[in-house]
Amino acid sequence: MAKEEIANENRPLTLRDVSMASGVSEMTVSRVLRGRGDVSDATRTKVLEAAKMLGYVPNKIAGALASQRVNLVAVIIPSLSNLVFPEVMTGISEVLDETPLQPVVGVTNYGPEREEAVLYEMLSWRPSGVIIAGLEHTDASRAMLRAAGVPVVEIMDCDGEPVDAMVGISHRRVGREMAKAIVRAGYRRIGFLGTKMPLDHRARKRFEGFTEALAKEGLEVADQEFYQGGSALVKGREMTEAILTRTPDLDFLYYSNDMIGAGGLLYCLENGIEVPGQVGLAGFNGLRLLDGLPKKLATMDACRAEIGREAARLVAAHAGEDSAGAERHVLTPTLEFGATLKRR
Repeated sequence: MAKEEIANENRPLTLRDVSMASGVSEMTVSRVLRGRGDVSDATRTKVLEAAKMLGYVPNKIAGALASQRVNLVAVIIPSLSNLVFPEVMTGISEVLDETPLQPVVGVTNYGPEREEAVLYEMLSWRPSGVIIAGLEHTDASRAMLRAAGVPVVEIMDCDGEPVDAMVGISHRRVGREMAKAIVRAGYRRIGFLGTKMPLDHRARKRFEGFTEALAKEGLEVADQEFYQGGSALVKGREMTEAILTRTPDLDFLYYSNDMIGAGGLLYCLENGIEVPGQVGLAGFNGLRLLDGLPKKLATMDACRAEIGREAARLVAAHAGEDSAGAERHVLTPTLEFGATLKRR
């Protein structure tokens, strides 16, 4: 049987599948995947490549438990330092606390290869479901998710095609709606401040939606400032100083998240820059933590807790099944004008 035919069959994968795909005996496949035995490098490579292509993950549950699932839900997220994801976890826990299921967290640090490794390890314990952030994964990760044989829910995003079910918001729509509100308020010289985006796909999609909506109004982003690493108030201050020093006639600053937006707001207030009259500001995420700022930052809520709750409901409802029913739940964030975006 061809590798493609094996990968497309809707059933749990076995050692025999890897054996057939690699042309190596099941015993040798077992030794390779357990890291044991005297196996040539060429044979080891052949087996590992076949297993990766199929999305096969060894079962670490031994003996009589080998065919069963444990009452764990693998939750795979990019970061715990980003305040967004603890709120997602709170929503997940609220629902799973009422079930026999227990969430177990893996962190990828926004690395595709790290996500592969975390997913591989967590699936080897045969969880009852998977909740994973984002829709962009490596081919190997997607293969593992397809072959997992449990409900899989991708969260935080709906701009793309999920492996199984998804719960999230349209980040392109968020960008478009914010751009429309900024233009309606009369701002025309707009700067963008955000993270370097190759691995932050949701930030990239917001920026794409933002620039598309500006283009329809005959406008474009007048200047941009990017940073690497975690979000922080100090970065927002530094970036705001840099962009306004370089392009002092900007009348609006759109930040990719609220934390750097809050730093920008503090910089403007400390330097006598009138907000929102001289310069308007907006962020993204709707972080309640920042409600104590001297002015409330304009933002859009990312629906974090509700995304977590809905994803957990899907996993709990489909526990014991081989998928979450390919359901799609698209949530709609609301624009909060705060005190940094003029209303027109």
